[in-house]
Amino acid sequence: MGWLAWERFRCNIDCKADPENCISENLFMTMAKRLAEDGFKNAGYEYIIIDDCWMTTQRDSNGILQADPERFPHGIKYLADYVHSLGLKMGIYQDIGTKTCIGYPGSQGYEKIDVDTFASWDIDYLKLDGCFMDPKEFDTAYPAVTKHLNKTGRPIVYSCSWPAYQVERKMTVNWAAIRDNCNLWRNYGDIQDSYDSITDIINWYAINQDALISAAGPGAWNDPDMLIIGNFGLSIGQCQSQMALWAIMAAPLMMSNDLRNLRPEFKEILLNRDIIEVDQDTLGIQGRQILPANQGQGVEVWRRPIMPVMQIANETWASFAVVCWNRRVDGMPFAFPRQLGFYGLTHPGGYYIKELFTKKEYGLMKADDVLTMQVNPAGGVFMFKATLAIALKDFDPHKAKESDLLRKRFKPAVQEVKRRPKYAKHRALPENFDGADGGGSDGSFFALKFLAVIVVLAIVVRLAGFRFGPASLLRLSRRLLK
Repeated sequence: MGWLAWERFRCNIDCKADPENCISENLFMTMAKRLAEDGFKNAGYEYIIIDDCWMTTQRDSNGILQADPERFPHGIKYLADYVHSLGLKMGIYQDIGTKTCIGYPGSQGYEKIDVDTFASWDIDYLKLDGCFMDPKEFDTAYPAVTKHLNKTGRPIVYSCSWPAYQVERKMTVNWAAIRDNCNLWRNYGDIQDSYDSITDIINWYAINQDALISAAGPGAWNDPDMLIIGNFGLSIGQCQSQMALWAIMAAPLMMSNDLRNLRPEFKEILLNRDIIEVDQDTLGIQGRQILPANQGQGVEVWRRPIMPVMQIANETWASFAVVCWNRRVDGMPFAFPRQLGFYGLTHPGGYYIKELFTKKEYGLMKADDVLTMQVNPAGGVFMFKATLAIALKDFDPHKAKESDLLRKRFKPAVQEVKRRPKYAKHRALPENFDGADGGGSDGSFFALKFLAVIVVLAIVVRLAGFRFGPASLLRLSRRLLK
């Protein structure tokens, strides 16, 4: 979690004409201060990350990168020290190829020198882009940088663009290798300041979700790109949808906005502790789309298993976060009443339901109970957390055994997905419990429900004065038909 310059400030290097917004020491120190003092640090946002255009166009005589002396007069180490003094962490950008995407010196041929330089500057996070190198070389180039990073002895988060360029070229992506070498990775095109851009990214994640979910887990995350909440292109409802869906996808929460001028309603979304808790859930399982919009009357449903969980006999039951995302554009809120069982929430003990934007508590609900909602059009969302009731009394978020058991059950082996998976209806729950069901079988629940119906029917028959037998049943049938 943190703040990254690119989407909002791009490669603005004209500090004479635009001193407050150019890529400079002043901009990053200002944003670091806002992160520390405006509640973001306390909410978990801790990284301040420089993107492209921070360096000079030439290395020095020793091959070492140099910060632009006019825009970064004290150098990157000075900036990192300031960021650290605020209790934050410092990130920097470089490229795996001969040049950065804008054309500054890249790392190819200088990988060890650059990594050692960043470590000497006390950098905590490296974003390594993929311009100006053939993506066919990525499978060896990115792991080579991993080795150099590990040899520095400094813990540096490694953000790769490895799969993004291979996906663009329609190459086969080695997700297992990416997971083993990178802490997070961009896997699709750059986000733009528009709702269309967000929906395009989410559509791609839905199409490829089986491979992406398999690759992700604690310490290794798919990165759908920056949060653009508080910029120019989104309504408040659409900002809520990005925050909610990024949390369901277990995405890194990297803002790219102007923290100096952030309106309160956008700040409230970014500092929503309940949604941040979902995003940072210790179980570390990425959520999935369980109902596409074309099967949900324009409402798309995403769901993610979260803590607390409970191991009962041979079955592992989870709590869930669920997002109902309205992709309709017909101008009015859409009623979407559904039983909890529709979402695969079927434990007989039920779930405590809480909506995470309004904070409304719905209390204990069970599979047959209907959760009623109105979802606003044009990107509105209804996000709720379903906490497994039976797990609450013994809940410990650090129970490794139960987390590991559930993670193994939710995640199949890493695989390749080349076309959109077929979506089952909500009752056709898969057997391997990879995130599309509620944990365990529905069989016991429906057997109990059937037995209850039989008992009630027997009581009614008895009170009506009938004894069991063909003649009695015939008399009852005639009476009911009158």
